[in-house]
Amino acid sequence: MQREYVQKRPKGLYLLSFTEMWERFSYYGMRALLVLYMIQQLRFSTEKAGDVYGLYTGFVYLTPIIGGYLADRYFGQRKCITTGAILMCIGLFMLALNNSAMFFVALTFMIIANGFFKSNISSVLGMLYGKDNAGKDAGFTIFYMGINLGALFSPLICGTVAYKFGFNWGFASAGIGMLIGLTVYKLLENKLLGKNGLVPVKQAYHENVKKPDKFTKREKKRLLSLFVLMLFTIVFWTCYEQAGSSLTLFAEYSTNRHLGSFVIPTGYFQALNPLYIIILAPLFSMMWTALHKRKAEPTSVEKFTIALALMGVAYVIMALAGDFSEAGKVSMFWLVGVYFIMTVAELCISPIGLSLVSKLAPKQFVSVLMGTWFLTSFFGNILAGFWGGKYGSIPTDILFLVLAGLSLFSAMILFLLIPLLKKNFGRI
Repeated sequence: MQREYVQKRPKGLYLLSFTEMWERFSYYGMRALLVLYMIQQLRFSTEKAGDVYGLYTGFVYLTPIIGGYLADRYFGQRKCITTGAILMCIGLFMLALNNSAMFFVALTFMIIANGFFKSNISSVLGMLYGKDNAGKDAGFTIFYMGINLGALFSPLICGTVAYKFGFNWGFASAGIGMLIGLTVYKLLENKLLGKNGLVPVKQAYHENVKKPDKFTKREKKRLLSLFVLMLFTIVFWTCYEQAGSSLTLFAEYSTNRHLGSFVIPTGYFQALNPLYIIILAPLFSMMWTALHKRKAEPTSVEKFTIALALMGVAYVIMALAGDFSEAGKVSMFWLVGVYFIMTVAELCISPIGLSLVSKLAPKQFVSVLMGTWFLTSFFGNILAGFWGGKYGSIPTDILFLVLAGLSLFSAMILFLLIPLLKKNFGRI
């Protein structure tokens, strides 16, 4: 049975994973440098750097709803993916110019680029699976593992280049990665993706179905429940995205990063999360598949609840680390352990959310609703940047303890809502 399941995976999964891998390489490579670049090179205050970081990482998840709408209605997903990748390259190479006057222009290019790219590549993957809902969770988890190869190597490569040669070369290396991804995608897309995403979904839908663009009563109930889940997902991303702000600053200023005579660059810690994903994602994929066959797989709502509870545990640990750091720098293994717990939480919510949207979205609105899902990251990143910018102005243990309480309280509320949400979702 397992062999039969693997054979059903579409070949386009690997091309989309490879392309997204390089996009994530460019994004996380740049993100690993962004806060330190603003503080050390542009001389921003910690609070201003946190605000800019939050706004940038928030808006890259706001624009996908616009990109999804344009893909569904006018251009098709594939043209939007190409446009986004090109704009991403331009923005990164503009950052590499190391010109303070170009800094916000470069960020704007990358925000627009993500709008075209982000929701549409996930939508095309959902199209490749068609009606195979049973395989989507596992498929999106494999996709998630693939893209995190980029997130693993980017802080190591871009961080090392920036450490040795300067921030501008670090940003340039991120741009080169995106250029590689774009080139391979254009060479193989027609062969491996077929006609998926070539024409606007609205056009393809109306050519085959004589039905107005209206939601059915069942679709409305399911989408309302999905929006409720999105509110809780905002809390998750608010805590998770501290990785680029408060957790990075904790690694820089409060963590003993010495291994003998070697000092580990701060950006390296952001490679822990994708490393764990690469190790754990295939295990989770096999676990979800095995549990599904036994009819014992947790529902999406239950997986979300587990994720929030684990995030709360991670920040209880960070609160303890923050308390101990008052007496001096603490061991790096605090962060090593916390990133592991956060990764397990992430695998219970992020690929599951992408899969859930692809299952529930009416075909004529698939990319718009995928973009709507990314709004959770928009609001989460805005809040993460705001709260991360408080690092240093309030006690570190209190900063992390607030995040722990927020996560655990949200997990408890969502747990109480499970019966109601499962009624609308069923066993999805």
